[in-house]
Amino acid sequence: MTQEDFQFYKPCPELQPYVRYYWAFQSNRPLSTLTFPIGCPQMIFHRRTPLYIPELGTAQPAFAISGQANYPSHLHADGQVEMVVAVFQPHALRAFLNLPVSLLHNQEVSGYDLENKHLKRLAAQIADCGDAPSCIRVTERWLLSQIADGLTSKTAYNIQRISAAVEQLLAMPATPVTALASTACLSKKQFERLFNELVGANPKEYARIVRFQKSLELLQHCPQDANQAQLACQCGYADQSHFIREFRQFSGHTPLSLRKVCNPYSDLFNNPA
Repeated sequence: MTQEDFQFYKPCPELQPYVRYYWAFQSNRPLSTLTFPIGCPQMIFHRRTPLYIPELGTAQPAFAISGQANYPSHLHADGQVEMVVAVFQPHALRAFLNLPVSLLHNQEVSGYDLENKHLKRLAAQIADCGDAPSCIRVTERWLLSQIADGLTSKTAYNIQRISAAVEQLLAMPATPVTALASTACLSKKQFERLFNELVGANPKEYARIVRFQKSLELLQHCPQDANQAQLACQCGYADQSHFIREFRQFSGHTPLSLRKVCNPYSDLFNNPA
């Protein structure tokens, strides 16, 4: 799976505070690819054969809600793959699910198991669509209806506060939690609870994912002989060994060895739509 294999779609203006982009992928060829923590929850529809994840010892559900992950994983398929995916803003999935996103941490949960009749209706409509653009239109209508019918002023305000903290973290991955809490106008304890509920990871863990994704962005654009100590500093790591240790945890490779497996690409710091 390469960037050229995907079709990307931009959300409508009303949904851009909640959805980063949509993508669709279709292939009849066997595939095997390595994926990393991207820092964003996703809603995944498999219209044919779901992908197998050896790290979990199972295939993705036909309709999956994917929370924050802190480990790399391999995806396999023998062919006959057709996927449509909504990639949400890091803090925004809570607007569409009646549960804390923290419950999805390191999980690929079946949307059918959430006992949400609205989600089940959406999945049935996606299954009946003729092509990817139709799937995206159906998904957009559903997301817009959920905002109109179920987003309380309190939830909207909390999303706005955590959004400001996430933006600060993306700009400066080494920002202390106390400073992020101040940005959200919350005490440190209140902030950590709300951040975990909306983002699906605690602030320190999510900052580690942000640093990793930032390092992927820099590797994406720098030469192979780039100074790793400088990269570590730019991403907010304490030193080069800290950088390499965390990079290996999230990717399964060192920054140098990853280039032998794939071209570095940051999902969090690129928006292809």
